[in-house]
Amino acid sequence: MKQRIVFIGDSITFSGKTETDPIGTGYVRLLHDYLKVTYPERSLDIFNKGISGNRVNNLAARWEQDVLTLLPDLVSISIGINDVWRQLDSPEMEQIYPEQFEEIYETILADLKLKTNAAIVLMEPTVIEEDIESEGNRKLIPYVEIVHKLAARHGATLVPTHQAFIGYLKKGGVHPLTTDGVHMNSMGDMLMAKTWIQAVGGLFNS
Repeated sequence: MKQRIVFIGDSITFSGKTETDPIGTGYVRLLHDYLKVTYPERSLDIFNKGISGNRVNNLAARWEQDVLTLLPDLVSISIGINDVWRQLDSPEMEQIYPEQFEEIYETILADLKLKTNAAIVLMEPTVIEEDIESEGNRKLIPYVEIVHKLAARHGATLVPTHQAFIGYLKKGGVHPLTTDGVHMNSMGDMLMAKTWIQAVGGLFNS
């Protein structure tokens, strides 16, 4: 039986998807290839459902079509960067502040648990600028805390991607992880994939 894994999120998940390459070139590609070579005996269907610019409300709007209809066995969610970034680069927009972020996120997770038996993986939003004290990273803190709260509430596996990036910066990492402070270069994708494997790997050994 095929095992269906869905990755959903924003441009960091989308990362280079095309019609001929629906997996893309980012962390989902690294995880796709890692899982395929590590578990060759398993029949894995892996889907990249990232869409650039998405916030948590956009995930909710396409949840049925892009997640539930696939009857997933595992769903990995990476969202929150644009919910904060839009506060910085598009203050004229209607914003999604922490309370609403939690409310919408809770709704889609409850829906997932009600309608599927999928394992849930929640990835912390990564960084906004490679500066621990940037305004974006300060504003991200409550969103990261909400992801922790939701993971505990729903028995989800937490992937500490924000902590991994902040830890790298605290150690004085000299190699950039992003192309513009948000979107990953190959090293940033590798750090995301490594952190995911360390957190989630045990699910595949059970």
